[in-house]
Amino acid sequence: MRKSQKNHKICFAASSGGHYEQLMMLKPLMEKYDCFVLTEKTRYKTDAAARKTYYLMQVNRKEKFCIFRMIINALNSIRIFIKECPDVVICTGVLAVIPMCLLAKLAGGKLIYIESFAKVTSPTKTGRLLYKISDQFYVQWESMLNIYPNAIYVGGIY
Repeated sequence: MRKSQKNHKICFAASSGGHYEQLMMLKPLMEKYDCFVLTEKTRYKTDAAARKTYYLMQVNRKEKFCIFRMIINALNSIRIFIKECPDVVICTGVLAVIPMCLLAKLAGGKLIYIESFAKVTSPTKTGRLLYKISDQFYVQWESMLNIYPNAIYVGGIY
C-alpha cells in the first residue's frame, strides 16, 4: 500500500561531481520530505545536507570491469530500495544510479529526472535512457527541448 501524498519518501540520486552538486541545489526540497541521498563513494567527503546517505561504487563505462561494478551497484540498490522503500526518485544522473531509477519504476513509484546543466545541445546517455520512463523530465536549457520535446524547461537550478 502506498503512503499518503504528505508522507512520500524521496530518494535523491546522483553520481559524484557536478551531478551531485546539482542535486544539492535541491536541499530546500530535502527539508520538506522524508528522504535519503544515493551517490557514489569518492575520495572526497560529500555534504548531503545532514541527510542519510548511501554510497555506490563509481562506474566508468570505459573501464574493463564496468559491468561487474554495475552488478554490484544493482544488488546494493535492491538492498537500499527494500530498506528505504522510496516512492519517488529524483535523479540528476549518471550510470551508477540507474538501477535505483529502474527499481522505482518497477515498484510503481515516480521517477523525476533533471538533465545536466552542462548539456546545452546534446543529451547525456543516462538522460536518453531515462527520458523514456521518467514521470517528469526537466531540462535546464530551452535548446534541449529540441532533443526532449516532452521535457519541462525550468532554467538552471544553480
